[in-house]
Amino acid sequence: MHFASVRIITDDVDRLVEFYEKVMGVSAERPAPVFAEFVVPSSTLAIGHTQTVELFGVGSAVAANNRSVILEFHVHDVDAEYERLKPFVDEWVKEPTTMPWGNRTMLFRDPDGNLVNLFAPVTEEAIKRFSGRH
Repeated sequence: MHFASVRIITDDVDRLVEFYEKVMGVSAERPAPVFAEFVVPSSTLAIGHTQTVELFGVGSAVAANNRSVILEFHVHDVDAEYERLKPFVDEWVKEPTTMPWGNRTMLFRDPDGNLVNLFAPVTEEAIKRFSGRH
């Protein structure tokens, strides 16, 4: 089995695409107006309009209603990313902090309220855990 992607359902695809283009530093592929994908070597982040939910099953997903999933991005320098993203992130949950498991991390919400974590392993143990993964 190959993990293919994470998909966010939204009422405003263009707004989330613009936000994640800034966060990820890559342009989205737009195969249809109601769908976009950020394809990077490690994974794919897909964004679909609520209109696409009916194709899977009416009511199977609700836009801007997530309170249990965190999108995580492994970055080189959390503090540099914090400075870069400050101008357009509206809601910070946690400013750069070193966690007990050895990752430097920061959390913020995207325009739909989804949690986003940018992290970098900084302790020797954490660096070992991530060596060879990316």
